[in-house]
Amino acid sequence: MSNIVPEKMNNFNVYIDGEEQNGIAEGSFPAMQFMTSEVRGAGIAGVIDSPGLGHMQSMTVELTWRAITDKFIELLKPGGHTLNMFAEHLSFDAGRGEYVSRSVNIFMKAVTKEYELGRLVVNDSAETKTTHEVYYLIMFVDGAEVLCVDKYNFIYRVKGTDYLAQTRRALGKM
Repeated sequence: MSNIVPEKMNNFNVYIDGEEQNGIAEGSFPAMQFMTSEVRGAGIAGVIDSPGLGHMQSMTVELTWRAITDKFIELLKPGGHTLNMFAEHLSFDAGRGEYVSRSVNIFMKAVTKEYELGRLVVNDSAETKTTHEVYYLIMFVDGAEVLCVDKYNFIYRVKGTDYLAQTRRALGKM
């Protein structure tokens, strides 16, 4: 009998504008939060904070760097950058007594909106940070697309269903 317990991200790699970045100490996936509006009035008992269909709040990703690198400096230029994160997620199959590996890949287009030059500490990392505003994100798990958010093109797709297709039609974008 299988008893799979999700455990951890075993390791990750980040590519910025197509180049592997070994200077990154850690990164974060963007938080996904729907835009909401308050619904109140006749016909409902109270107030509902109603999520907008496919409309997301600001999505940011933060990268913490061990040192100031050439790519860190390149990210300070205005304009879009591609941020590609590759990770291995490990689960433990307790029934079989072995680990199960899954690949998690997130490809993003983003603009740099904040940078911290870091700190000076003897024999330690600089903890330099960049924060990026994500306007396009596509996520794959084991090679299968599970999520696509494209703010500029009105796309919000989850496991193959595009929830903004009707919106694009209504706006004359199809």
